[in-house]
Amino acid sequence: MSALLSVLSQRIQAAAAAFGTYDPELRSSTKPEFGHYQTNLALRIGNELKQPPREVAARLVDALQLDDLCEEPEIAGPGFINLTLLPRTLAKAVNEPETFSSNGQRVVVDYSQPNVAKQMHVGHLRSTVIGDALCNVLSFAGYDVIRQNHVGDWGTQYGMMIEQLLEEGIAAESLDLEGLQQLYERSRKHFDADGNFADKARLRVVALQSGDPETRAMWRHMVEVSLDEFDKVYELLGTGLQRTDVVGESAYNADLPQVVNELDEQGLLTESDGALCAFLPGFQGRDGSPLPVIVRKSDGGFGYSATDLAAVRHRVSTLHADRIVYVVDYRQALHFDMIFTLARTAGWLDVPAEHVSFGTVLGPNGKPFKTREGGTVKLVDLLNSAVQRASDRESTARAVGIGAVKYADLSSDRGNDYVFDLDRMVAMTGNTGPYLQYAHARLTRLLSKAPQETEVTQLTEPAEQRLALLLTGFAATVEQVAETLQPHRLCTYLYDVASALSVFYEQCPVLSSAGETRASRIALCAATRKVLQDGLGLLGIEAPDAM
Repeated sequence: MSALLSVLSQRIQAAAAAFGTYDPELRSSTKPEFGHYQTNLALRIGNELKQPPREVAARLVDALQLDDLCEEPEIAGPGFINLTLLPRTLAKAVNEPETFSSNGQRVVVDYSQPNVAKQMHVGHLRSTVIGDALCNVLSFAGYDVIRQNHVGDWGTQYGMMIEQLLEEGIAAESLDLEGLQQLYERSRKHFDADGNFADKARLRVVALQSGDPETRAMWRHMVEVSLDEFDKVYELLGTGLQRTDVVGESAYNADLPQVVNELDEQGLLTESDGALCAFLPGFQGRDGSPLPVIVRKSDGGFGYSATDLAAVRHRVSTLHADRIVYVVDYRQALHFDMIFTLARTAGWLDVPAEHVSFGTVLGPNGKPFKTREGGTVKLVDLLNSAVQRASDRESTARAVGIGAVKYADLSSDRGNDYVFDLDRMVAMTGNTGPYLQYAHARLTRLLSKAPQETEVTQLTEPAEQRLALLLTGFAATVEQVAETLQPHRLCTYLYDVASALSVFYEQCPVLSSAGETRASRIALCAATRKVLQDGLGLLGIEAPDAM
């Protein structure tokens, strides 16, 4: 809630004290004739106390003390109270935007999470883009943010690949990421078809986890080659992730025996077919049988559940997180529910832990996005296609193309699937990244032709007031996204600002106006540009000065 809205709510609450304690639930009016804000408080009080709502509304209006902020409140319909802010109130709110200071809270955000020895694909786009935007928003809102890229660099697949290398007599150093991916595909087929090879691969995992020098050397090459390629994608995508943020599954290897020991000492583990498992109340399969969290496998190796438990433990006890956020697709919802439950039961997790789930990227056919051959689309190819599609604006092609992809992802409710349609994404009209970028560039061009004015002093036209009112909601929107972890709310807000700006342009001349009106409108344009620039920046999208 913005500071202005908070003050209004407090004063309405004070006016309603004679009836009891109520939340005014002020809402932005849907039409200009209903003022700027509206409350149905009188209707709720009237229904509760069996009194005519309009009479209750009249008593509330008489008790309201808003002369310094609003015009005379109006009673509408069955008892709605409409509030219209004074122009000077709006101007002051625009001239003195709210800012954030440190809230003393540390949040750990786990996102991106590509697998070593595999190309990043379209499935990693959403985790990376959503996670990056949330980190930006949380940091802006006053959190101390720790980014964690929990790359998949441990487990069965590396035992398979290393064993395949040894059988083929190929030096690990001879393979780039493409070669490693092909190696993985060969080893997977071998693993599935040959039980003897599968046994050797599992033992190789144990050797890897136990620190065997030869095994570790081959594995280390796979990791370095992969991280080098991931860095190139992150650079193209313009993400805030750095190499120092990589804390893969392997980082917790030394902690895994202690994780098992502590769970065992608390009586939380049960042996099942040679594996050590935790069976938690309330978690059952479709057939009603208990679902286990497999902490240690029957061959003595550790699965990713053990690694995730070690990560939770580390983030709370060592990183001192006050909040933990996992940006992982919706298919892992049950896994994280079980991990969080077990970690809380073990006493390792006593802070909020949130699974930020997201839907699937679909192709134009409405099915999961694939190449024409049916294979997985490489993320780097996807991003390069977006840049090429925006190449008619060569100087800003990268900013526009990458921004278009990011905005299309972030502007839809993350829980939903969305269709990847480059033509729609790079369009200059509608709710798209380029539309917002163009609004920013247009303002930059306008302001370059005028002296920089610092204050909005008058807001006489409805279009001016609508734009100004929206600008006052920026901080509240950021705060809401930080709380709900839903970046589409910020996208919707920025689109509303850009749309209001377009109406303002049509109805309120800026450079051709004169005197105080001209100066005030220039200042309003400058404030709008700042909000668009900051908002796009929080989404991880560049705001070009020219397009």
